[in-house]
Amino acid sequence: MTEISEALTAKIKAVKQILTDIVANYNPATLASSYGAEDMVLMDLICKFAPEIEIFSLDTGRLPQESYDVMQDVKAHYNRAVKVYFPETSDVEAYVIQQGPNAFYDSVALRKQCCGIRKVEPLKRALTGKKAWLTGMRRSQAVTRSELPVSEYDEDHSLQKFSPLTDWSNGDVWAYIKAFDVPYNKLHDQGYASIGCAPCTRAVTAGEDIRAGRWWWEDPENKECGLHVKSSTLEK
Repeated sequence: MTEISEALTAKIKAVKQILTDIVANYNPATLASSYGAEDMVLMDLICKFAPEIEIFSLDTGRLPQESYDVMQDVKAHYNRAVKVYFPETSDVEAYVIQQGPNAFYDSVALRKQCCGIRKVEPLKRALTGKKAWLTGMRRSQAVTRSELPVSEYDEDHSLQKFSPLTDWSNGDVWAYIKAFDVPYNKLHDQGYASIGCAPCTRAVTAGEDIRAGRWWWEDPENKECGLHVKSSTLEK
């Protein structure tokens, strides 16, 4: 294991305490993992310190091959099941027939509709019966997340939402991955800072925001898929 800084050691200890509290007070709880770098850090910490917490992912049907590769790596590395939720077939078929397979490029509304079908609706099913869900979101990822709390009540899903890595920097995330040999999506090695569906994700260049490669044709203020946006704001 590569030596890590005292600052990162303290952050790991803080996350461990959060996970311990979640298991004690919010069971059953689940991690929503997209297999991005932050989610892999949180998955590794859960497997080590809070294996009672469930882990699930959303397979939108349009993920890049590299995302499936890391899914397979995770299964071999941790030897634990990760639940997978898919969008409703009839909803996907209706969208593609009515709007076309790539209609999300045409308007923010159509992009949000696609995200709603492929992500938001499956998320609701994944969170049914849970008392808490965890995300790998960080404050420094985007302007839409600059005031992200560690814990907040999610009224839309009637449970507690935790983002234990809120104060972690991008450097912290990668220092942890390298130190503990955590599996990660190899698209990160090609300049992809944030990874989602293949047609909505590109690599970023030096100086660009970490989420500049997500829905790059939209204004930064719109760059959320709906998973982390209150339902009352989705149509705005």
